[in-house]
Amino acid sequence: MSLYRQTLALTSRLLLKQALKTRITGETRNIKRWVAPTLNELYTRRLKVGPEPPQPRSTFLEWNYEAEVFAFGKRLGEDFDKNILKQALTHRSFVIAEEEKAKQKGVQFEELASNRSLIKESDKIVSDFLKEEFKEHPDDVAEALHDYLTSVDMLAHVASHMGLRDIILTSEFPVENSTLADTFKAVVAALKQSQDLARAQIFVKDFLISQLNGKDIFDIWNPEKPLEYLTNLLRQRGINEFEPRLCNQSAANTILANYQVGLYNNKKLLGIGWGESIQIAKETAALDAIQRLHYQK
Repeated sequence: MSLYRQTLALTSRLLLKQALKTRITGETRNIKRWVAPTLNELYTRRLKVGPEPPQPRSTFLEWNYEAEVFAFGKRLGEDFDKNILKQALTHRSFVIAEEEKAKQKGVQFEELASNRSLIKESDKIVSDFLKEEFKEHPDDVAEALHDYLTSVDMLAHVASHMGLRDIILTSEFPVENSTLADTFKAVVAALKQSQDLARAQIFVKDFLISQLNGKDIFDIWNPEKPLEYLTNLLRQRGINEFEPRLCNQSAANTILANYQVGLYNNKKLLGIGWGESIQIAKETAALDAIQRLHYQK
């Protein structure tokens, strides 16, 4: 099927090239009458065959791996040791695949260094730095932020937008999210070995922690039972009870119902919230009170 596609594409290009070589005689431009029907037929056949399957970027004729690896660090403004960066981009599955190819050809296999050790080293670098950065937050909030940023999907998202997807050496295609995430970790460790720990931490801050920009704390961390959480939080601060009050309501008994509830203690507003029911408004007010208690100046 792939050969059929290539034949169609080549034929189309040749016909177009021939069609464009028009012969002009006086005021007349001569184009063969068979050109348009033939091109239409070839186009219809290509539509029937369907789109071409995705191909690794490394299969393109102009691909230059050495240049891509060099350009990767320069795009990020980082100075990597070339050999360490190559190791960070080489996964164990690629090494195994290359070893099998060498055995089948009966040639000596030159062992390649995979990024397994770099991934393990980076786990500690990233985790320790995030915990240090979030130490001003309450423990449960800091843990939620840490887990959010170190999740496979988040690390894969960052790695993909850094341009790692095309230069990873792995036997799988398309590249899995878990592989992208591991490669990002390996790159962090590679930068630490190429320069120092401080530079690797700045790298994590610039590319990973920056993903929190524009996000509210409750977009990431949300207690399952806000009222119960607030009660426990207030007790730790010596406040044993609070009073919810209905402050406002509109469009009651309609689909556009809206209630405003405030939580008070000793005539002091702890938090305020809105919702389509009183219970939801209470929980929203509890979330507001939690945020105020955690982050009040």
